[in-house]
Amino acid sequence: MVSQGSSPSLLEALSSDFLACKICLEQLRVPKTLPCLHTYCQDCLAQLAEGGHLRCPECRENVPVPPAGVAAFKTNFFVNGLLDLVRARAGGDLRAGKPACALCPLMGGASAGGPATARCLDCADDLCQACADGHRCTRQTHTHRVVDLVGYRAGWYDEEARERQAAQCPQHPGEALRFLCQPCSQLLCRECRLDPHLDHPCLPLAEAVRARRPGLEELLAGVDKNLAELEAARMVEKEALARLREHAAKVGTQVEEAAEGVLRALLAQKKEVLGQLRAHVEAAEEAARDRLGELEGREQVARAAAAFARRVLSLGREAEILSLEGAIAQRLRQLQGCPWMPGLPPCLLPQLELHPGLLDKNCHLLWLSFEKQQPQKDSEKDGAGNQGGEENLGQREDGAKTERQGGVQPQSRDGAQTPKEDRAQLPQEDGAQTPKVERAQTPKEDRSQTPQEDGGVQTPRGGRSNKKRKFKGRLKSISREPSPAPGPNLEGSGLLPRPIFSCSFPTRMPGDKRSPRITGLCPFGPREILVADEQNRALKRFSLNGDYKGAVPVPEGCSPCSVAALQGAVAFSAGARLYLISPDGEVQWRRALSLSQASHAVAAMPSGDRVAVSVSGHVEVYNMEGSLATRFIPGGKASRGLRALVFLTTSPQGNFVGSDWQQNSVVVCDGLGQVIGEYGGPGLHGCQPGSVSVDKKGYIFLTLREVNKVVILDPKGSLLGDFLTAYHGLEKPRVTTMVDGRYLVVSLSNGTIHIFRVRSPDS
Repeated sequence: MVSQGSSPSLLEALSSDFLACKICLEQLRVPKTLPCLHTYCQDCLAQLAEGGHLRCPECRENVPVPPAGVAAFKTNFFVNGLLDLVRARAGGDLRAGKPACALCPLMGGASAGGPATARCLDCADDLCQACADGHRCTRQTHTHRVVDLVGYRAGWYDEEARERQAAQCPQHPGEALRFLCQPCSQLLCRECRLDPHLDHPCLPLAEAVRARRPGLEELLAGVDKNLAELEAARMVEKEALARLREHAAKVGTQVEEAAEGVLRALLAQKKEVLGQLRAHVEAAEEAARDRLGELEGREQVARAAAAFARRVLSLGREAEILSLEGAIAQRLRQLQGCPWMPGLPPCLLPQLELHPGLLDKNCHLLWLSFEKQQPQKDSEKDGAGNQGGEENLGQREDGAKTERQGGVQPQSRDGAQTPKEDRAQLPQEDGAQTPKVERAQTPKEDRSQTPQEDGGVQTPRGGRSNKKRKFKGRLKSISREPSPAPGPNLEGSGLLPRPIFSCSFPTRMPGDKRSPRITGLCPFGPREILVADEQNRALKRFSLNGDYKGAVPVPEGCSPCSVAALQGAVAFSAGARLYLISPDGEVQWRRALSLSQASHAVAAMPSGDRVAVSVSGHVEVYNMEGSLATRFIPGGKASRGLRALVFLTTSPQGNFVGSDWQQNSVVVCDGLGQVIGEYGGPGLHGCQPGSVSVDKKGYIFLTLREVNKVVILDPKGSLLGDFLTAYHGLEKPRVTTMVDGRYLVVSLSNGTIHIFRVRSPDS
């Protein structure tokens, strides 16, 4: 591509696709130029013409067809001149069938001239050595330029040949165009000048160009100015989009952190409340046991006294009864006067009280507000990234309002708009504005407790926390359904890994002829990645900061698909072959694979000295010498086909993780092919599982391209939840890889790469 304001060279015009028709993709034949300045073959334009109009295939502009047909479009003499030069240069092969002299048959009557060794740039004839020596000895040809034929074919005299080349009149063959008819704006030869344009004012071509060039250059300067403005606007738009994606990733991280803070606080409150409940019950049980012991003792004393009195009355004689009557009566009166039901403390029954916001279905802890992007100054750009991550979601450090002006009002689940005063919220810190909640006063309201950010429990009687709330709004759901809630395997295991946005960069390089199509990624050296660009047939090296480090040469004609880095070598699949090459591109060996599979996923074993490849439902493992080390079928089912393989570096035996398109699931198996885990549940959203990567702790990151997600599974293949979504800037994610066990690299369908640092739960 020629840069703005620079003049393209003749070599660039001849060597590029400038002379190719964009419709038939072949060299232009009878080139016709449309008003939009796009040039095509006359026959190709005739096929596009319909109803007196045709649409330009490149700019889509609707062009009316002249009444005389597409042949009436302007002939592109500039392209015709370049085509003549190309045809003259490619007129013959000096090594096989040398071109003959064009003048020898005219002078000697011979049927064929001698071998040509020179060319006259003015006559456009090939000459033998004798004719070339005498060509400039006549009055008519003494000014002609005769050059060496080999140098002419090599392109050494292209510029000079263009200067001496004359455009030919299409109505009078052999006549050069010499004049411009000013009223008709038509190029004329001498024959055309004498007949219909005899009375019209005409100018020689050189004089006409001198007169009209300033006007064209002025118009060109105006277009160049417009191009500069368009380029500046495009750069501003791209920067705004990059800032939007970066900010969206940060906001998504803040949403994850806020939700995790709420969950952590809720679990802490659950533990605290259950502890209070157990303490209350234990204290009440201990007091009740003491009272029961006292009552049992009193009961035994009373029973013993009553039993003694009954025996005396039933078995004693008169004298015996009368002798004991005083003592018995005194004891019985004493027992009757003793309070049998002492003042027992009331048994307090626990009652669970919930924050009113938890009972309100329209209560939302998270929501989004939107504000216009302010143009950043150069001095502010460096600090903008760090500052944005430290701000609270929807709240500035000075305790700003709950919603900015122009923000989107949170909505209820049925889509109706929810008034601010009806939103139940958590208590805010002093100084922050809190929406009012209209509700009936509940008894003992001051006992309600609110989750805190740090996982603690708020003190009773309405005490407010001094910590800032990072959860202050509702995040409206996108059209995609969220992944199912984490299962019970998260119980007690802490929080999930979280993404921290690192950087984003394009992979298209200046030498690329097509837009990149990334089909493979792998770590390559310290803090580098290797990118397989199948569309441009290249293996590109990038640092984790997006710096281009060059390319690994691939064999001619190979389009790398999947790629893996071994010890001092690179393995990749292309078509139905597996290659192992050195970093400088030397092929060490190649192996033929099954033709029944469109693409073959490759991955390096944890040891780095073997490579595995998926082939028609089974896995083959090759060593560095190219010998087949092992071959197995996952689970013993021949119908299982793995599209992508990543090996668990945390597992000593080297487990395999693959996307199974036959069963539409993610399968985890050991080195012998025994399946130790598989997932094909609703968390895939009906999509075919895509690329998989594994971090140093064994978490599996699965790409779901159709719903713009990367979900996370545990080492045994159970779904845990979403890791990346559209809020992190994902747009058709294609391939992922893990670098150093803590950097997730995600490639998009447009050739862009996003890098996220995986933040472990215990960090």
